Amino acid sequence: MAQIFHRSTNVISKVSLVALFGLVVGGIGLVMAIERSPYVTRRGVVVEQAVKFSHHHHTAALGIDCRYCHTSVETAAFAGIPPTETCMNCHKQIWVDSPMLEPVRASFRSGKPLRFTRVNDLPDFTYFNHSIHVAKGVGCVTCHGRVDEMPLLKRAASLQMQWCLDCHRNPAPNLRPPEQVTNMSWQPPSDDPDYGQRLMQAANIGDARRLTSCSTCHH
Repeated sequence: MAQIFHRSTNVISKVSLVALFGLVVGGIGLVMAIERSPYVTRRGVVVEQAVKFSHHHHTAALGIDCRYCHTSVETAAFAGIPPTETCMNCHKQIWVDSPMLEPVRASFRSGKPLRFTRVNDLPDFTYFNHSIHVAKGVGCVTCHGRVDEMPLLKRAASLQMQWCLDCHRNPAPNLRPPEQVTNMSWQPPSDDPDYGQRLMQAANIGDARRLTSCSTCHH
């Protein structure tokens, strides 16, 4: 009986299977890379706002504490966006004729609040409580990055679930004394490797099993 398939068919079929496997793996890798890219996470992307507010100018240059504007960060789930009146506490007296601040003055005159676009925004199915993290000693810089060095605010972390879980599995490196929470330049003692673990105990932080439970963030 004559041979139906050419001898090279075996080689071609093996190469085809390997190529198909590589294509599937490569496709999965590409999807994962895109999912973690700034295109999706918006990490490092400056968002257009109603007013070009510089955190760098207000925090690093003027020394204004985060809590002056974000008044509810220690007591509520949300940090709070300052009302126009807070801005005008200073800008009634300084930069009173600045064209850049006209939207602020217009908001103050009309009573209509400014509409800022959230930069660090989580999905609606995720529950995040600012006050709990602050009380446990998680610094602002841990999630928001060096906002004191940002002329225009941008997202510093991906805020994806894996990023959150990395910290919940091992919070110790990201903890600091509560009084240092808003200090952007604070660093733990370099000669005390157990410092973070002692902070965990002092703050009564639970074990990784409870911190990584689905119900902790998804009520």
